[in-house]
Amino acid sequence: MFTLDTNVIIYFFKGDQKVTKFLDESILKGSRFYISSITEAELLGYPEITPNELSKIEAILKTLVIVLVDSQIARLAGSLKRRYKISLPDSIIAATSYLTNTVLVTRNIKDFRKIKEISAKFI
Repeated sequence: MFTLDTNVIIYFFKGDQKVTKFLDESILKGSRFYISSITEAELLGYPEITPNELSKIEAILKTLVIVLVDSQIARLAGSLKRRYKISLPDSIIAATSYLTNTVLVTRNIKDFRKIKEISAKFI
């Protein structure tokens, strides 16, 4: 099981071969994919999103388990943000990965590799 960082979904939409291969192989193995509701907001919040892009985002969101930010995630995210000096969205995504006991899939090596509480796959 995996939690996807926002950037992985963006690279998937751009046709990145490495991301596409990883996702295709994981789907064939029956993996489940989670995202934080903060990722949902980030994907839908791009100011210049086209109707076609919005349609693609809506379609992929239907295939993912979206984890809502509750008090438990908020508290852990706050702790991670303080400890590792990362952005609030990144700390929420890391907390989501931790609390779902999933591997975080990301391209953000700089911020996520220092978080010892989670397992991460950098693609």
